[in-house]
Amino acid sequence: MKELVEFLARELVDDPDAVRVGESFDDRGVRYQLQVAPEDMGKVIGRSGRTARAIRLVVQAAARKQGTAATVDIVD
Repeated sequence: MKELVEFLARELVDDPDAVRVGESFDDRGVRYQLQVAPEDMGKVIGRSGRTARAIRLVVQAAARKQGTAATVDIVD
């Protein structure tokens, strides 16, 4: 799942080497912290947050298919 978040982010940004994905666990499942270069933040968030929402939706669907729950946080 972590690889999926990293793949999606790397495909969107201009500086794929700056993409970092952290992983933590809580009572609701896995939480991924996505970090990109400051100049790429707009590309990951998208207009009105549409791209961020789409990333979260894809990750949630993939997690459900595996029988778990996952969320994605975009941090700066």
